[in-house]
Amino acid sequence: MTLSLTSSSFFHQDLIPAQHTCDGEDHSPELVWTGTPKNAKSLVVIVDDPDAPDPQAPRMTWVHWILYNIPPDINKLSERLTTDKLPAGTLEGINDWGRVGYGGPCPPIGTHRYFHKLYALDTLLPDLNKPTKAVLEQAMQDHVIAQTELIGLYRCASNR
Repeated sequence: MTLSLTSSSFFHQDLIPAQHTCDGEDHSPELVWTGTPKNAKSLVVIVDDPDAPDPQAPRMTWVHWILYNIPPDINKLSERLTTDKLPAGTLEGINDWGRVGYGGPCPPIGTHRYFHKLYALDTLLPDLNKPTKAVLEQAMQDHVIAQTELIGLYRCASNR
């Protein structure tokens, strides 16, 4: 079975509802997956936007959420997930707002793509002390045994 990621909050390549963005309550969407490899020891979720700041002239990938060491027997992250409700053992990284936790879409211009990436690893990572995406990706190197992504789109109300 192939690793697959879906959400009841939005469909692949469809618009992310405002409640998951800075135009709304800015809370995390539900994420559900199937097909976790039997030899997976942990899972990683990274949500980022490669279209920042302007999809017509992107200059960086903006990181919205980092979770790692998600237990492999978990197959869902609930909507409105907060640090105190993370699955046992799950650790967080620092997003590009300089904090842990989910930070939803809030593009300054244009319609952006938001990649919700799920990785299955063959190891449990050490505590990386709230890593950035780059530090986490370095630690994941040579340990990814499966991956998938779910892409959502969003354009802020203020730049419509």
